[in-house]
Amino acid sequence: MNEKQLRWYNIALIAFVAVWGLGNVVNNFAQQGLAVVFSWIVIMIIYFVPYALSVGQLGSTFKESGGGVSSWIKETSTAKLAYYAAWTYWVVHIPYLAQKPQGILVALSWLFKGNGNFVNEVDSKIISAICLGIFLLFLWVASKGLTTLKRIGNMAGSAMFIMSILFIILAVAAPLMTGAKIETPDMTSLSTYIPTFDLKYLTTISMLVFAVGGCEKISPYVNSTKNPSKEFPLGMIILAVMVAVCALLGSVAMGMLFDANNIPEDLMVNGAYLAFAKLGAFFGVGRFFVILYAIANFLAQVSALAFSIDAPIKILLADVDPNFVPNSLAKTNSKGTPVNGYKLTGILVSILIIVPSLGIGNMNELFKWLLNLNSIVMPMRYLWVFLAFMWVNKQHQKFQSDYKMVKSPKFGYLIGLWCFIFTAFACLLGMIPKIEYGVDPKAYLFQLSLNIVTPLVLVSLGLILPMIARKTNKAVVPAAQVVASKNKLK
Repeated sequence: MNEKQLRWYNIALIAFVAVWGLGNVVNNFAQQGLAVVFSWIVIMIIYFVPYALSVGQLGSTFKESGGGVSSWIKETSTAKLAYYAAWTYWVVHIPYLAQKPQGILVALSWLFKGNGNFVNEVDSKIISAICLGIFLLFLWVASKGLTTLKRIGNMAGSAMFIMSILFIILAVAAPLMTGAKIETPDMTSLSTYIPTFDLKYLTTISMLVFAVGGCEKISPYVNSTKNPSKEFPLGMIILAVMVAVCALLGSVAMGMLFDANNIPEDLMVNGAYLAFAKLGAFFGVGRFFVILYAIANFLAQVSALAFSIDAPIKILLADVDPNFVPNSLAKTNSKGTPVNGYKLTGILVSILIIVPSLGIGNMNELFKWLLNLNSIVMPMRYLWVFLAFMWVNKQHQKFQSDYKMVKSPKFGYLIGLWCFIFTAFACLLGMIPKIEYGVDPKAYLFQLSLNIVTPLVLVSLGLILPMIARKTNKAVVPAAQVVASKNKLK
C-alpha cells in the first residue's frame, strides 16, 4: 500500500473535526456579540494560518517522532525542556477535566427537563459535590479500560460535527424559509461588526486563541500526504477557509437568533441548546433538535472526560526522560494504568472543582469562569509548538523537511516568535475576570486571584517532580534498567 495516500481534502477534513466545534461559535459570540465576526477574520489571518502551517513543517521535520510536541522540543533543545513541554501538555487538562462534569449535568438537564435550570435550582456546593462524584466515577471507569468509551466518543464526535453544520444551515435558512424574526437590529450596518478596542475586548482574545488551537494533533499526517510540500499546505489553507466560514456564518446565525446587544447571561452555558430550541420551534419539530444535540453532547462529554483522564498522563509518563519523573508516579497496575498518576490527577481536579465553588456561588458564573480558565491555560501548550518552530528555523542546517512554510529561516523564526508572543499576550490578558469590578469587588478579586494562582501552581508542580525524582529514583532502580542489565550479562 502506498503510505502517501492522503490528499489535501483528507487533511482538511481530519483537521477540521479535531479543531472545530459549535461551542467555539457560541462562547465567542457570548463574549463579543457580532463584533466577533471582525475578530474571527483577523485571528485567522494573523494567527491561525501561520500556526497551522508551522505545525505542518514541524510534523514533516520530525516524522519519526510521531508528532509529539515534547519530541520536537527534545530534538531542538534538551531532554529537560522536553519534560516541561510534556508536563504542560498534561497539566493544562486539569481545568478541562474539572469542567466536563458540569457539561454532563447541563446536557442531562436539557435531555430530561427541557431546560438547563437544574444547575441553578440546586445549591452550588451540592452541584460541585455532584460534579466531583461524576469525575471520581469516570476516574475509576478510565482505570478499567477505555475501548467502549473511545468508540462512543468517535461516534459522538462525528455527531457533534454534523450538529454544528446543521445549526449553521438551519439558522441561516430560518428567516428565508419560516419568516423567523431576526433578533439583532442593524445587522446590515458595518458598525455592528466592529469591536470597541478597549481592555474588556482584549481580555476575550484568549477565547479566540483557545478556539482555533490544537491543530498540532494532525502533524503525524504530514508525511502520509501525497506530495506533502504542496498538498499539506493546501489542506491547511482549506482548513482555515472552512473554519473561517463556519465561524463567520455561525456568528451571524447566532446574531439572527439572539440580540447581540442584549446577550443572555447564561448563553455560554445553554447557548447551543437555546439555539436549537428556537430552530425546532421555527421548523415545527418541537424539542427534536435539542434532544439530538443533548444526546450527542452528553456522549461526547463523557468520552472526553474519560479519555482526557487517561491519555495525557500516559503521554507524560511515556515520552519524558525517567530522570525527571519519580518511578512511583509511573507505577502501573495489571491493566497498564498509572495508578499514582491517576491519583495525582484526581487530587488536582478535585481541588479545582471544590475550591472555586466556595467563592463563586452562581453556577452560571462558575461555568463561565472554568471555561475562561481553560482559555488561559490550554494555549500554554501552544507556546511549546512555537518555541520548537523557532528553534527548527534557528538550526535549519541541522534539520531537513519535505515541507517548509517559508523558505527564509529568519522569516520563519520571526513567525514563530510572533505566534509565541501573541499567545502569551492572550493568556495574560485572559486572566482579567469577565465580570465588572464595581458589581461585586470580592467576586472579581476572587476570580482574578484564581486566574493568576491556578496556572502558576500547575506549572510550579512540574518543577517539583524532577527534584523528587533525583532523591527517590536513586534509591529504587527501575525494573526496565534491571532487565537491561541482565540482558547485557547474558
